[in-house]
Amino acid sequence: MNKIVFTEEFCSPENLFPFTLTRQIQDIRIGILTIREKWERMLEMPSFDKQEGDYKDIFQPISIDKSIGKDVIYLIHGNLLPTPKLVQQMQKLKPGEFLSLPEKEACVYCISQKQVIDANNIKMDRAVELKEEVKEIKYPWDITRMNAWAIEIDFELLTRKRKNQGVPRSNSLINTERIFVEKGARVEHCVLNATEGPIYIGNGAVVMEGSLLRGPLVIGEGAVIKMGTRIYGATTIGPYCTVGGEIKNSVLFAHSNKAHDGYLGDAVIGEWCNLGAGTSNSNVKNNASEIAVYTPDGPHNVGVKCGVFMGDYSRTAINTSINTGTVIGVSANVFGSGLSPKHIPSFSWGSDGVERYRFDKALEHIGNWKGLKGQTLNDVEATILKHIFDHY
Repeated sequence: MNKIVFTEEFCSPENLFPFTLTRQIQDIRIGILTIREKWERMLEMPSFDKQEGDYKDIFQPISIDKSIGKDVIYLIHGNLLPTPKLVQQMQKLKPGEFLSLPEKEACVYCISQKQVIDANNIKMDRAVELKEEVKEIKYPWDITRMNAWAIEIDFELLTRKRKNQGVPRSNSLINTERIFVEKGARVEHCVLNATEGPIYIGNGAVVMEGSLLRGPLVIGEGAVIKMGTRIYGATTIGPYCTVGGEIKNSVLFAHSNKAHDGYLGDAVIGEWCNLGAGTSNSNVKNNASEIAVYTPDGPHNVGVKCGVFMGDYSRTAINTSINTGTVIGVSANVFGSGLSPKHIPSFSWGSDGVERYRFDKALEHIGNWKGLKGQTLNDVEATILKHIFDHY
């Protein structure tokens, strides 16, 4: 059996804080799909995670040792984004060969039992240098900066040789051939402009009347776009998100809400987040100078445009004003006067002085929010959250 095994080793997952606190890099969404989903579809193989020896080794991780038997494993860096050309080169690999980037590290390995010396020793035979530029996400701002490109790749992957449901005549469409609507989606009395990039609307999504949509744009399965919403590319509204107001060049992973007026720009929002009515983020400083963004190894200058990066399960109160280049951790309840601090740690309660969220209350409130969408907080999620609460 051929299978994909992802590894975070050599990918510096800590640099993708706060999103890698609660997930592996390969489960980050960019474009239409997560990185894992892209590789699975392109290679038509199941995927697994390499055992890394940390608190996220929960979903039956694989050890690459003699137990792999007759399987052939493609060991892939979790932050590597696939392209058709990259996949073609990868499919030509024989066991013992690996793809390497010019003057950089290897990124894809083809391994059989023959290459395995022991659990910590794999002997590879030959490097195959990649001829084309590859895309890797290394920091949160890479997600927004590569999202237009990723939407194009995923759009071609998901729509090739497939029938488009189309939309009713009540809508105004520009560049119709670049608009793909899955079966079961509902779109009425809206403007869809795919001149600058494709528009993809997933199964069961609802786009309410009066919405103005510009590509490149993704509206995921079961997502709801409320009346009069304005969305600019390159934006991904992930599965089962609900959004309204004004959004530009942002990615919402899944199950999150920005259901009311307010601006969200150059931002990445994790899963199960909620932005209260009137919440807006700044994405350009008043003096148009360089923006410094918090990372665990110190601030990074990222250019003159950068919004907010919000970890899973975090929320803002109504009329929250989020500062330029703000990083919000996991399960933070953000409220307070004036602009938010540039870094709000995980399990914060408020932003003025920042108290610590009680862990039992944090789980209770997460459970309440998940209940609104018919889901419950499971034991695996609670275990991961407890580790973050104790160590971050």
